[in-house]
Amino acid sequence: MKDLTQGNEAKIIFVFALPMLIGNVLQQLYNTVDGIIVGRFLGETALAAVGVSFPIIFLIVALLMGIGMGSSILISQFYGAKDYNNVIKTMDTGLVANYIVVIFLTIVGLLITRPLLVWLKTPPEIIAEAAAYLKVIFLGMIGIVGYNYISAILRGLGDSKTPLYFLIIATILNIILDVVFIMIFHLGVAGAAWATIISQLFSFIFGVIYLNRTHSLVKITFKKLQFDRKILMETLRIGLPTGVQQMLVSVSFVVLQGIINSFGTVVIAAYTAGSRIQAFGIMPAMNISMAVSAFVAQNLGARKEERVKNGFKAGLKISGLISVITIAAILLFGKYMVMLFNTNPEVLEKGYIYLMIVSPFFIIASVMFITTGVLRGAGDTLSALIISVSALWGVRLPVAKILSGIIGYTGIFWSVGADWTVAALAAVIYYFTGRWKNKVNVSKFEKGGEGKNDG
Repeated sequence: MKDLTQGNEAKIIFVFALPMLIGNVLQQLYNTVDGIIVGRFLGETALAAVGVSFPIIFLIVALLMGIGMGSSILISQFYGAKDYNNVIKTMDTGLVANYIVVIFLTIVGLLITRPLLVWLKTPPEIIAEAAAYLKVIFLGMIGIVGYNYISAILRGLGDSKTPLYFLIIATILNIILDVVFIMIFHLGVAGAAWATIISQLFSFIFGVIYLNRTHSLVKITFKKLQFDRKILMETLRIGLPTGVQQMLVSVSFVVLQGIINSFGTVVIAAYTAGSRIQAFGIMPAMNISMAVSAFVAQNLGARKEERVKNGFKAGLKISGLISVITIAAILLFGKYMVMLFNTNPEVLEKGYIYLMIVSPFFIIASVMFITTGVLRGAGDTLSALIISVSALWGVRLPVAKILSGIIGYTGIFWSVGADWTVAALAAVIYYFTGRWKNKVNVSKFEKGGEGKNDG
């Protein structure tokens, strides 16, 4: 575990973000390997089926992401204040809340799969494959959520390395199972889903065993969980806006997917390939943003505001530099990147157009991510919610709908950059008001004991 309240701010943020970045690259590799194998061996129809599924999956797990974020920020603030007993209570309380919600959402997800695909105007030729993929993912959601929650706990404690080790094992297993289920057993797109949930479940189980044997502070015991209603309320105060934000984001993606679906299977496949590559492009900024959130939470908990300002500036510089390098790589090699997913000339052309339009906006996106990362670290997740959702619903969806009716499917691609630009501008303006600093108040929680700290 890492104390983020001392040392050079830029170095601490970069070193803390690096394992998360590697880990998320590997996690994105889950989706990319699925996409490459599905697109190459099962065709563009199957690739489109997987692409249609992702906004729906994101919608279902969004609330759980909020609980994880709330727990992580509260853990960071307690850890910065050296209140280890409440660190443990927060971990246990969040775990209980996560699994109550995940059982409910799994049942709902299984029930609404096909009706939702029909409502989204999914082309009839891909509905069956998309439904098969989604149902398997819903069945394995317990493992997916479990791994992500353990990662959130460790990030809150300043440990970004341990989740990486779990994920390396899961990624290797996922690639092997992809090949086995799709290319040997011929299970189709459902095989890709089985590969993902089995590898995530294994990662979660391995993570629990490892933590219980090696960490004195982090113990996932299930039998002796401490549930604290006051901590739950604070976790929800911080986490629910993020959860609601992610739900509204995912709903907007579902609506956006409906607009994309109206242009047919080729455009769906091109958008799927382009958006997977885009995910890699903005991933550094997202991970540096998560590092900034943990950094800000610990330093505000320790009442070191000057370090928070320095951390904000460092995050902008690091993410900006990486974004420039990423944009150059995509502009030079974007066509070959799309070719990994599918060699259909139409898919290749449209996927490359997507990258040419969206990638130059990565620098603006990095400003948005870093600034909202500061707000979340301070516990001001409501403001981050308002900024992100307003840009999505007030800019991206209207621009996508209007422009796609005027200039065709590329209007949807331009809406991404418009969204990021408005959100970045709003976040920076709010940051300089300084109102977000007033959201931290861990002193209202009574220390029940110091607990153990294994450093």
